[in-house]
Amino acid sequence: MSFNKVSGSRNKHRVVLYALSTCGWCRKTKELLAAEDVEHEYVDVDLLEGLERKMVSDEVRALNPRGNYPVLQIDEQVIVGYDPDKTREALSR
Repeated sequence: MSFNKVSGSRNKHRVVLYALSTCGWCRKTKELLAAEDVEHEYVDVDLLEGLERKMVSDEVRALNPRGNYPVLQIDEQVIVGYDPDKTREALSR
């Protein structure tokens, strides 16, 4: 898979971000994770091709049937959309 790994000092949780390269809310979520120095992985789904794109899109739909972006998974918790408060709360556990 074409996930990008971002290092950070806060690495207590497994954090995965499914995003679109053209989405402003996705960009803000990436900026939030960077500002909070959170180690995470992300993928811009719209930049994938073929079977890989289908597989990742299917993962997103399993987490969020409506298919909205961004989709942020922190351990088992899924946060849909840009929500700094929920994100910080999940990261503080």
